[in-house]
Amino acid sequence: MAASSEPVASGWSARLELGFQVGPGRTVLAHRERRGPLAVQRPFYPEGEVCHVYLLHPPGGVVGGDQLHTEVELAPDSRALLTAPGATKFYRSAGAVASQEQRFHVGDGASLEWLPHENILFPGARVRSQTRVELQGNARLALWEIYCLGRPVIGEAFSEGSLQTGLQLWRDGRPLLLERLRVDAQQRQRGSILAGRAVTATALFSHAGEAELALARDCIAETGPGLAAATLVDDLLLLRYLGDSTEKARALFTQTWAALRPRLFGRPAVAPRIWST
Repeated sequence: MAASSEPVASGWSARLELGFQVGPGRTVLAHRERRGPLAVQRPFYPEGEVCHVYLLHPPGGVVGGDQLHTEVELAPDSRALLTAPGATKFYRSAGAVASQEQRFHVGDGASLEWLPHENILFPGARVRSQTRVELQGNARLALWEIYCLGRPVIGEAFSEGSLQTGLQLWRDGRPLLLERLRVDAQQRQRGSILAGRAVTATALFSHAGEAELALARDCIAETGPGLAAATLVDDLLLLRYLGDSTEKARALFTQTWAALRPRLFGRPAVAPRIWST
């Protein structure tokens, strides 16, 4: 990565490493290493073999200069669902960029479900967020990311600040999806970025076909106002949402995940308990 000319400020430098392996009758969290304010609760098993883990960021918010790095590895044939107890909030920066990097390595025959809450950018936040998923062999994936610029629920616009995101999906060293998004508050105010909408979101489902595409489009039809679409690229189903409601984005993605999970993962949808609290 090229050196950045952006301001640098001291902040939290946090790193979390997780490793999942197949244990007797279920997937176990075999490796856990942390530095700084990133942590996980004990694993939960509401559906038997699948390991549910909740990622925590105790400070409750991210500021300029903070650097959060998460590294997750799933051994072959392991099953893990990762989520978080609430939204990640990026607060106003004095100039430095807040960095969030997430890397997932999914072994052959394993399945990863990364289903976090939304990322909320307060006015003045400067954020760089990168997600990279590397699949091996027949590994399966369900993933979503939701970004909210400002807080439209209280009429707060993203009047200043910036966002840079990257989403990469690879299988056996070959790229399946490479995306980048750059949002500058001034460009957005002119309506040239995201059509002036506050919420942009993407969901990915591997091993999909025409039947799963039809189910996703049925879910879109039930969502209501907002711009949403589903596309099939080979066996990768992409679901997009553009609007002004994180609740609608999450409802659409959750409904689609519940409809597709029995078909793509061979088991019914069991929502993480933390979603009900």
